[in-house]
Amino acid sequence: MGRLREIAQVATKHGFGFVFERRTLRRSAVIEAQNLPALGRHLREMLDELGPTFVKFGQLLSTRPDIVPPEILSELRLLQDSVSPVPYADIEHVIAAELRSPVDHLFIDFDPVPVAAASIGQVHFAELPNGRRVAVKVQRPNAVRRVESDLSLLYQVARIVRRRVDRLQFIDPVAVVDEFARSIRRELDYRIEARNAEIFRHNFADEPRVAIPRVYGTYSSERVLTLERLEGVQLGDLDLAATPMDERRRLAILIAETWLEMIFRHGVFHGDPHPANIMVLGDGRLGLVDFGMTGSLSEADMRRLTRLLLDAVNENVDALPRRLYDLGVRFSKEQEDELRIELREVYYRYYGASMGQIDPLQVIREAFVLVSRMHLRLPTRFALLDKALATLGSVGTELYPDFNVFEVAEPYAAELVARRYSPRRLLDRSKEELESYGSLLMELPYQVHDTLEQLRDGEVEVQFRHKGLDELTRQADVVFNRLVIAVVMASLLIGSSLIGISAHGGWHVFGIHVLALVGFLSASGLGFVLVLSIVRSGRL
Repeated sequence: MGRLREIAQVATKHGFGFVFERRTLRRSAVIEAQNLPALGRHLREMLDELGPTFVKFGQLLSTRPDIVPPEILSELRLLQDSVSPVPYADIEHVIAAELRSPVDHLFIDFDPVPVAAASIGQVHFAELPNGRRVAVKVQRPNAVRRVESDLSLLYQVARIVRRRVDRLQFIDPVAVVDEFARSIRRELDYRIEARNAEIFRHNFADEPRVAIPRVYGTYSSERVLTLERLEGVQLGDLDLAATPMDERRRLAILIAETWLEMIFRHGVFHGDPHPANIMVLGDGRLGLVDFGMTGSLSEADMRRLTRLLLDAVNENVDALPRRLYDLGVRFSKEQEDELRIELREVYYRYYGASMGQIDPLQVIREAFVLVSRMHLRLPTRFALLDKALATLGSVGTELYPDFNVFEVAEPYAAELVARRYSPRRLLDRSKEELESYGSLLMELPYQVHDTLEQLRDGEVEVQFRHKGLDELTRQADVVFNRLVIAVVMASLLIGSSLIGISAHGGWHVFGIHVLALVGFLSASGLGFVLVLSIVRSGRL
């Protein structure tokens, strides 16, 4: 409760106290009244003040252009997962507990000063007994407990937002926290990152221009990860002024080709191509580190992405909405026409221009504006891919301003076509299809048998859905109600008339029997109600 109160206080301090008000926010004025860039800045500052878990949550939101406006996205991408390191004694304790041996028995040298410190762990340089220089990533002592505690609070905040802020009805805040919980729990298990590193090392084993560090499994566990140390300079620390332009162009092309290779050939890609995670080694190779955030694509995804790339390179803009739909981006028929028009406008505005002639951040911002305005939902794997490509675009532009992505994409697309439609690949795909249809045919008799048994036992239910049936039923109810009123009114008139004619005893008013008078007045009242309802309906 104390932590939740702290969150509410920090939120109020940065202008988000309305979320915790008791009344439900039925209007969007609370959000729209603020300037979006200022709102994004306040959100970034709030998450930064709330601590590491909330910073990582903000980083996740920065990968979701389908739910976050671009002005806020640009602010969230400034969040840095960097914190003060924990004392070396705590690091020694974690290593000894995980690897069941003291640090000085495991390593002949271990630098107590970390080279990097993040919310979940920090990295130290060390040397193995065989003389290999390694980088040791060690999890912070209370990382799991703190993350789980903050996750429970995030769920509470998400439920409050879902219940009280109607402006955000087009998304499910709890589902977003679910996605974040799965992501950060994977990052808490360094064995998953170790497997990712091994996958990338295997995929690039035959690529002499790219280096992936080796994993030392004996010195790794759930909370400790020991990797080969790559000797080089981080891309973010590269002195661009002292680097020849030809070398900068080579690096930009190599980075683009590396990620195209991951996406279209391997189906597994590095999800965070930040300059701190890309290194330039002494021999000119490209070194990649930090495999905690990765994305994966199925064979079908890669085929669809290949078609999307081919249409983009061949200027077939009208086919792009359909390609996006095949990838899982959902939109209505009306939105498809709007999306096609917007894509055509953006495409022809920037196609053929070098990156030095345009502001790439403006292009990305325009695409995010389009996605946000149309509320298009991106599948999670493509949201991460979108974020990776956006980061790459920014990195490539800073490295070599005149670099044009089509220099790499066009020949790569031609190679993809040749490879995708080679006799060997067509034969493999034919075999896959035959196996699929064969399995379907083998299952067909059993499915028919099960269906017949359900029919025999009366277990088959048939449901009909008719558009406009509710309105038709309502109108029928109105007609029948009027008919009932008319019948009752006629009955009262006839009954009162019969009483007036035949009754000689009892009370009389102006010579009319009281029961006949009451029946006549009741019928008149019902008749008035009936006529009034017909007049109000406009169908008199």
